[in-house]
Amino acid sequence: MLKTGRKWTERLEFGAFTLPVLISVIAVFYYPFIMTIRYSLTKWNGISKHPKFVGLDNFKQIFSGDTNFMNASWFTIKYAILYIVLVNVLAILLALVLDMKLKSTTWLRAAFFIPYILSLVIVGFIWKFIFMQGFESLGASTGWGIFKLSWLGEQNLAFISVLLVSIWQSVGFYLVIYIAGLQSVPEDLKEAARVDGAGPVRRFFSITLPLLAPSITISVFMALTNSIKVFDVILSLTGGGPGGTTYSVAYDIYRDTFQNNLYGYGSAKALILFVAVLIITVIQLTIFKRREVEA
Repeated sequence: MLKTGRKWTERLEFGAFTLPVLISVIAVFYYPFIMTIRYSLTKWNGISKHPKFVGLDNFKQIFSGDTNFMNASWFTIKYAILYIVLVNVLAILLALVLDMKLKSTTWLRAAFFIPYILSLVIVGFIWKFIFMQGFESLGASTGWGIFKLSWLGEQNLAFISVLLVSIWQSVGFYLVIYIAGLQSVPEDLKEAARVDGAGPVRRFFSITLPLLAPSITISVFMALTNSIKVFDVILSLTGGGPGGTTYSVAYDIYRDTFQNNLYGYGSAKALILFVAVLIITVIQLTIFKRREVEA
């Protein structure tokens, strides 16, 4: 009897702690997701009480004739590839430097991580001021042509600006992950390689990099999901300009849904983005986890 009573008490305690969490997850994630699927099959302006059911017409229109969505997808693909490569390479290089026993290591780590604490919206507005007014003042005082370029008004430069600001803001986060990975590399392996005559480059590619595989998996996963969903820095920095050339998929969804009041059409695009992110991340994690085991 005592054991039975204890089991029921444990079950009640478990339910009391987990039930609020389950209700919150259902209310915040699963219910909106189900409603997104429902609205993606309708033509709805966000105001009328009775959305018009149109079946798969929204998806047919997206894949057959929506040039804005295709251009936004191409922008997002280019941005994601460059962001993932550059932010991870830069973070690894900085981690190698900051993993050394320097007097200013602690301060430098904090300096690189501080921008990540800031919201990308705030970062975007700060850099918008720098590109428009700060660079103008620097160009007038130094005479350097690079400061006289229209960094937010020319298509290619606007893309580079969005990419650079995103990397500047987030590199500190990936830096912390790689520093933790470097500190977990056994020193005896490095010392054995050094005794065998391996130089710094050979030690890095033969020992350090393979043992950084778990950190690389996490960092690439985070960079991939964040880059595909890029929105806030574009909203505050370029507003999709010039001429809509910096629309990402997420920004295109926002524009159709909340500016053009095409809630059903925007929901269909959001569902496509969700499926794309899910498929890409599953493939990426599968490939990188397999390489971790091999390493």
